[in-house]
Amino acid sequence: MQAVTRYLRSLMLLELLRGLSVTLRYFFRPKFTVRYPEEKTPKSNRFRGLHALRRYPNGEERCIACKLCEAVCPALAITIESTQREDGTRRTTRYDIDLFKCIYCGFCEESCPVDSIVETDIHEFHMEQRSESIVTKPQLLAIGDRFEAQIAANRERDAAYR
Repeated sequence: MQAVTRYLRSLMLLELLRGLSVTLRYFFRPKFTVRYPEEKTPKSNRFRGLHALRRYPNGEERCIACKLCEAVCPALAITIESTQREDGTRRTTRYDIDLFKCIYCGFCEESCPVDSIVETDIHEFHMEQRSESIVTKPQLLAIGDRFEAQIAANRERDAAYR
């Protein structure tokens, strides 16, 4: 008897009608769609986006070439080369990040003892060629210089959680 009942219900397409009723119910309600370029959803202060290298207020770059960020990167996306200056300090000559490899985990940011490498909240960037995926030291410094006020404000808001 159950087999006959199940067969008759399958002929009546009750599951399909139940699904269509859900569709019709939500069809006339207000939509939840965000019209992206015009409307933007709020981001967390701790959002991790495009990388930047910071400078000290006197203009000197912060990176001391300790290579901790390169060592801690799980995706091996960071490449650093360094040299020793006349005053005995080490500074980077090459600092590259491959954005295709990067998983935006934030380990590089957490491991940096001088707060040099940071991940900004910039998520609207694109590449037209594969070679553009590698961000070099001058590009990272330019991003840091351009958005320093925003980076400092985000770091200040995040200081309570560090």
